[in-house]
Amino acid sequence: MSNTFDLNKILRPHIISLAPYSSARDEYTGHTGIFLDANENPYGSATTENYNRYPDPYQAEIKQKLIALKNISSERIFLGNGSDEPIDLLTRATCTPGQDHVIIMPPTYGMYEVSASIHDVKIDKVSLTTDFQIDAESVIAAITPLTKIIWICSPNNPTGNVMQHEAIQTILENFNGLVVVDEAYVDFTDTPTWIQHLDKYPNLVVLQTFSKAWGLAGIRVGMCFASAEIVKILNKIKPPYNISLPAQKALLEGLDSVDKKDKMVAEILKERSSLCNMLQDLSLVIKIYPSDANFLLVQFEDAKAIMDYLIHETIIVRDRSRVHLCEGCLRITVGTKEENEVLIETLKKYQQKGVIV
Repeated sequence: MSNTFDLNKILRPHIISLAPYSSARDEYTGHTGIFLDANENPYGSATTENYNRYPDPYQAEIKQKLIALKNISSERIFLGNGSDEPIDLLTRATCTPGQDHVIIMPPTYGMYEVSASIHDVKIDKVSLTTDFQIDAESVIAAITPLTKIIWICSPNNPTGNVMQHEAIQTILENFNGLVVVDEAYVDFTDTPTWIQHLDKYPNLVVLQTFSKAWGLAGIRVGMCFASAEIVKILNKIKPPYNISLPAQKALLEGLDSVDKKDKMVAEILKERSSLCNMLQDLSLVIKIYPSDANFLLVQFEDAKAIMDYLIHETIIVRDRSRVHLCEGCLRITVGTKEENEVLIETLKKYQQKGVIV
């Protein structure tokens, strides 16, 4: 199989001819004037901030800042309500319910499967290898004429590792549907982003987020980078005002503080190394998997008992012990120096007592 990607061949037919909702801001994109077009309250709002006007449906100011930051044109940028929205929209645009397929590679981020299930799309699972890498040959063998999307998380959640470039490249070159590389944790690795390969692969879509390195999880904004053709489809089917005005304001402020983001990332990487070293000194730790993210996947002697103990001590980590290939593992987000030290001291107490509370 060789790549002869044609977007119209994988889109659901009615999406191609769909007339999108036309909002008031589609007819006038300026920021000044007497606005009597959208049935808004002209007197302001019952808050200290004025939120009586609808937000920019295409987030032009934000995209202008991203052009330089990501070295990409605005026509190739889609902003969604978290990364969950582009995941949902890509599924809805291409997959006919009860008919089409997507491929995921467990263990991986759970929303790919959830989104497919919501839309009654068949999920074909091709396991990662035991060292959490892509089995490209098996992925290609799993492709059928009904496969529309292949989801790849890199750095992967919950394992933390970057997927091998050659494996992703092989899939891109041998699949005529969408290959989505989710780079939510890309700021924590030295591995280059796949954004730089968009010109070469028209079927490539790259997801990133403001929730991790930028520390803006609360405003729920995700980034999607793709061909202008794909972005046009996403804009066609998204809710008209999908990013709220408060979220856009917060994001514009955040994008003016790239140095602060970089400083936070450097601190997290420093603490990741320190936390890894401290965990290695604990006898109850079996294995710490290499990480290119802001978390560690750690295998413990009795993960469930330790999880229960940590919850009792109000330290909340993520139990991944029932996830494929992650048996006996907890996923631990890298906290502040003080938080990490409290975690280690608590694990030491558990280790010394050998008692479940």
